Amino acid sequence: MYEHHDAVLHAVREGVIILDGGGRLLLVNDEARRLLALPPEAEGRPVTELGLNPALAELLGSGRAATDKVFLAGDILLAVSVRPVGLQAGSVATLRDTTELRALAGRADVAGGRLQLLYEASTRIGTTLDMKRTAEELTEVAVPRFADFATVELVEPVLEGGEPTGANMEMRRIATAGIRDDVPLYPAGRRMHYAPGNPVAIGMTTGRPVLVADLAMADGWRVQNPERAQKVIEFGIHSMISVPLQARGQLLGVVEFWRSEQAPFEQDDLSPAEELAARAAVCIDNARRYTREHTTAVTLQRSLLPGTLPELSALQVGHRYLPAQAGVGGDWYDVIPLPGARVALVVGDVVGHGLHAAATMGRLRTAVHNFAALDLPPDELLAHLDDLITRIDEDAAAEGDTEAVTGATCLYAVYDPVSGQCVLARAGHPGPALVSPDGCVTFPDIPVAPPLGVGGGLPVETAVLRLAADSRLVLYTDGLVEARGRDIDTGLGMLREALAHTDGANPDDTCRAVLDAMLRTRSSDDVALLVARTRLLDPEQIEEWEVPDDPAAVSRIRAEATRRLESWGLGGTAFTTELILSELVTNAIRYGASPISLRLLRDRDSLICEVADGTSTSPHLRRAAFTDEGGRGLFLVAQMSRRWGTRYTDRGKIIWAEQALDAGAAGDLSGLLMADL
Repeated sequence: MYEHHDAVLHAVREGVIILDGGGRLLLVNDEARRLLALPPEAEGRPVTELGLNPALAELLGSGRAATDKVFLAGDILLAVSVRPVGLQAGSVATLRDTTELRALAGRADVAGGRLQLLYEASTRIGTTLDMKRTAEELTEVAVPRFADFATVELVEPVLEGGEPTGANMEMRRIATAGIRDDVPLYPAGRRMHYAPGNPVAIGMTTGRPVLVADLAMADGWRVQNPERAQKVIEFGIHSMISVPLQARGQLLGVVEFWRSEQAPFEQDDLSPAEELAARAAVCIDNARRYTREHTTAVTLQRSLLPGTLPELSALQVGHRYLPAQAGVGGDWYDVIPLPGARVALVVGDVVGHGLHAAATMGRLRTAVHNFAALDLPPDELLAHLDDLITRIDEDAAAEGDTEAVTGATCLYAVYDPVSGQCVLARAGHPGPALVSPDGCVTFPDIPVAPPLGVGGGLPVETAVLRLAADSRLVLYTDGLVEARGRDIDTGLGMLREALAHTDGANPDDTCRAVLDAMLRTRSSDDVALLVARTRLLDPEQIEEWEVPDDPAAVSRIRAEATRRLESWGLGGTAFTTELILSELVTNAIRYGASPISLRLLRDRDSLICEVADGTSTSPHLRRAAFTDEGGRGLFLVAQMSRRWGTRYTDRGKIIWAEQALDAGAAGDLSGLLMADL
């Protein structure tokens, strides 16, 4: 079956061997036959029966992939590469004669060792995007195969992910390795500064490796620190090579190779030292650029997340955000005060990592704040957010932007400390955990809608929970419970167990305990965690009245409200409160519909007046002429309140106005903008 390939294979200057899945030789070209000294009848026989180097025969027979593995075949030094061909279909091996390396070192074992050294460097250096780990890998590859000790320093801006600034002699040692631990070389973590005459400084300035064959005679090296230099020499270190770490023509740092037990470094050692440094420098530069992007993304992410959360009567809140090990993502959380002492809790997740995910998260958080300002119920808010993301994606597609927002998830909850009612809705997001006051942990069944941006207009359903005081509502992103090698059911079980051991803990302590139990190592995904301990307003902070559909009832309601304010010690606010509730109640009677009710709430530093009626008609400010006899009432409400607004219920609407108890009078009411309902 291989006849038509024979001419090509035999013309190839490298040796080529084709083997079946059982390690039997199917085809060998002339060059491979020469390199391995194979007998004429080699085809058809297992490669392990051909008298080859046992290690080479084992590799060829296994079919494992390999690249430039070095073996001796008689007096020939071979670099062997193996590539599997399909599942159980066999493999193809190529062999290159690298015996010419012996001329560089004078011995086959040295040449083979150096080739193997560089091969290991290509596979072991740069396995992570961490500069410190990359430097440690460089020292681990070099010791003891090439040097007895190795040290690596990087310039300070590089360590922070910044651009190198030229021949900066201020560096920090970040990695060391050696055959002994008691070496008098400076340890990792020390800041290093090399004088201009030091061989290390010379190499950094010229960009070329520097060999010091006899440290005892190197005045430029000894003068840097004579006492330390003498200890190094007395320890037995006799020679060193310093190689600058350079990438894209910029100096990143330097690596030093030291010998004590091995023969002193020679000129022939400069080439492998330079090759090791070059491989490491590229990896360090990649890690530096990743560090810069990661730092930028984390900075952006943290600037977009709430710095401090508001003090609330309704809830005591603890929160945590942990960026992923592989890069910051789009996880976020927020706590938004709402009228009537209520509060909104939100946790969301934008799929992906990097600056785009962080920026998208900021857009969504801003949108949620804007929708929350309209006091929308959770299902409507998520529906609007779904529409918004769909439009953002359409705009991005029209502009040729391939990074869409699709894939965001969100959980939105509104808690009312008067009733203890919590209304929740979620779009593609994990449901919350609930810890009851007695420590029982449950996962309430919250209907789930598709992720934001892919809902296609499907309705969002809500769930209503009644939360006792001192309950803990735990909201989180999927990075907390999902991990590579761990399914979500296992993660939820771990979360239940962690929460069960936090009985009586405050929200901050709960966050700490959960993360300690769930994330023993850095997660591969972002994690946002929000723990809210519920409170209920004291009934003494609330007063309610049913209002008859009769204008004559306004004076009675006003008088009863004044008495209640005095009992609260808020008699000084009575005049302003009377004006506000008179206007709101009168307009509800005149323009609204039964049932009509008034509620006063005393919440920390504010007094909230709420008037509910059975219509959904919303009041609005308008400019009235000087000759108009009415239309100023609502403007007075706006002037005398810290804020006011409308929210809708399933039975009508509520007009509310909030006064600041620590503020003075409403201020100058001259030059009024005329207003009316």
